Amino acid sequence: MGMMQEFKEFAMKGNVVDLAVGVIVGAAFSKIVDSLVQDIIMPPIGRLIGGLDFANYYLPLNGQAANLSLVEAKKLGAVLAYGNFLTILLNFIILAFIIFQMVRMLQKARKAEPAPTETPAPTAEDILLLREIRDALKK
Repeated sequence: MGMMQEFKEFAMKGNVVDLAVGVIVGAAFSKIVDSLVQDIIMPPIGRLIGGLDFANYYLPLNGQAANLSLVEAKKLGAVLAYGNFLTILLNFIILAFIIFQMVRMLQKARKAEPAPTETPAPTAEDILLLREIRDALKK
């Protein structure tokens, strides 16, 4: 079997397609959470801390002035951008919590569904005939 054929079989398996859909939806959802954190949550926190954009908090490592924006400070040398890190960390925590809640709801939904009762398949006619012959031979 050629490598392309093996790859085609692998790519067409249900789990791989489900994973691809999950990654695409996750990437879009990540952008929504990123916007929520950067545009809704962090501005009030930044205002409480000192009125600056929280993502612009950094420690200069190359002698830069502390009143520059993060972009300008990075142009002048290395900086420890702890505000940006905290923003991304908060973004991750919110995303992880939401995904945890979604998985929890799915697990509850699966438990709530009644297990399907399996009805035995009707026995084939030739099997019934063989059973009759067996029973007749026993007698």
